[in-house]
Amino acid sequence: MQRLTRLLANNKGFLTFMLCMFVFRSAVADWNVVPTGSMQPTIEIGDRILVDKAAYDLRLPFTHISLMHRADPQRGDIVVLDSKAAGERLVKRVIGVPGDQIALVQNHLYVNGQAANYRPIQVKGIWADREDPALYAVEGIGSMQHAVRWSLAVQGHTNDFGPVTVPANQYLLLGDDRDHSADSRYFGFFPRTEITGRATRVALSLDPDNHYLPRSDRWGTALR
Repeated sequence: MQRLTRLLANNKGFLTFMLCMFVFRSAVADWNVVPTGSMQPTIEIGDRILVDKAAYDLRLPFTHISLMHRADPQRGDIVVLDSKAAGERLVKRVIGVPGDQIALVQNHLYVNGQAANYRPIQVKGIWADREDPALYAVEGIGSMQHAVRWSLAVQGHTNDFGPVTVPANQYLLLGDDRDHSADSRYFGFFPRTEITGRATRVALSLDPDNHYLPRSDRWGTALR
């Protein structure tokens, strides 16, 4: 017991630093590894993303208890959530906020009856394109402008839905890789209380298809 006491006393500074770091990562800011391609091309497999955990709420560390409400997710935000329905942490884009009417028809988005516009773009460096060729476009509706990916191998647009109205305190979330994302089309609306932060930029990126070498061109890239 005395030995343990001396050990703790000698490492008090280190233990305090570690506790402060864990509190900071739990309540203020964190970084997450992205293991799937559901947000391609915006977020690539192997990206480590920075998450602003104080963007919407100041929470009691290590819990989902909100101590102070700061803002609500806006259409177009990339959010991180601990999903009970999915049983895991997800990174998705907010497409519908409470009260919105949302539909996806032949993979084209409609928000409150307004059709999104699409501008084709060229995207290079997505390793999945070699086995799963895709088309890319900037999806725009109001102030929301972001890239989406459509797989050429998927037929019939089986993920289309709606129109549906987003309930109070719920959000409709989709992945930017529209044909390869388990999102609100599978799990339904996501509760506001499950959203823990907003993804802001790529901290660093490692290429799993190239021996996990750094993708230096992606480091520090803002997420939009």
